[in-house]
Amino acid sequence: MRETLRRIRHMIVKEFIQIFRDRKMKPIIFLTPVLQLIIFGYAVTMDVTNIHMAVQDLDKTSVTREIARRFEASGYFRIVRFAASDEEVRNLLDRGKVTVVLNFDRGFTSDLEARRAASVQILVDGADSNTALVAAGYAGAILSRYNGDIATRMTSRTPRSLDVRSRAWYNADLRSKNYNVPGVIAIMVLLVCLLLTSMAIVREREIGTMEQLMVTPIRPAELILGKTIPFAAIGFFDMFLVTVVGVVWFDVPIRGSIPLLVLATAVYLLSVLGFGLFISTISRTQQQAMMATFLFFAPAILLSGLMFPIENMPRAVQFITYLNPLRYFLVIIRGIFLKGNGMTILWPQFAALFILGASVVATSSLRFKKRLG
Repeated sequence: MRETLRRIRHMIVKEFIQIFRDRKMKPIIFLTPVLQLIIFGYAVTMDVTNIHMAVQDLDKTSVTREIARRFEASGYFRIVRFAASDEEVRNLLDRGKVTVVLNFDRGFTSDLEARRAASVQILVDGADSNTALVAAGYAGAILSRYNGDIATRMTSRTPRSLDVRSRAWYNADLRSKNYNVPGVIAIMVLLVCLLLTSMAIVREREIGTMEQLMVTPIRPAELILGKTIPFAAIGFFDMFLVTVVGVVWFDVPIRGSIPLLVLATAVYLLSVLGFGLFISTISRTQQQAMMATFLFFAPAILLSGLMFPIENMPRAVQFITYLNPLRYFLVIIRGIFLKGNGMTILWPQFAALFILGASVVATSSLRFKKRLG
């Protein structure tokens, strides 16, 4: 047992020396995740604001100007052009200069004052369906509120209506960063650890040191532990680093248990390092390992539920997501960050993540052979 621990310790020291011998690796390991978190933290957002809007006002009254002012005052729309004709409107939409066009026909105000049905047209660029749906929803809400104000002013008393008051739990301000930043943290840890681990054994083959390992008494299990423990330590450090940046820089709350987050990271790294080792055992060169890593990384993000709800995916694809460690960890990290969930709620994700990680590590260990072939 003592000899086993000694050999593993020597492997760990060797791996750390090999990692940090290259000066370019230090910023890649420690600086790149922080920069990527900051960039993606701002770029990955589902908030739709600053929507470019044009107004075609053929009525030109104080009422139409008031409605246009309400659109701009909402903070969601920014009027960039007042169109004079249908042709100009079509040109603006075709060229992507505006996303929304607010169109008032002649006689709009007179119809409104005569208590006749007054119509206003909203044209939306549907090329980006998500932005179009959100923009149309914002426009409809603004016009509905104005319609309610008009109805109140035209009656002697306030009409009876339902008093609807909505409240969002866990993310009261509905900030998309509170939802996205924990997901970006999980992705950064996945990318760094997967890349480092996938090239671990392949690098030994390429530089010829596998021959030296063959004549040593080190066992395959000891070699795998010696290779993965340094990357696990780097993964924990990166997780701590990007979490601090997410909390301090983006003001994302952590309402749950920090020790539970550490435990979740350990179980998550078990799966990530297992997949990295599996890629390393099936690759001949570092180039193959890198390509295989990105072939795994891209689908892992798309099938994790980070950008698209898993429930909306085809049934066959939903079954594939059960093999994705990111799927489970996103539920865990968001539950800890935003909801303050504990093990009583998150244990199914912990169990699935542990079973997946243990299975992948076992498969990778069986594939590993202490030979050159």
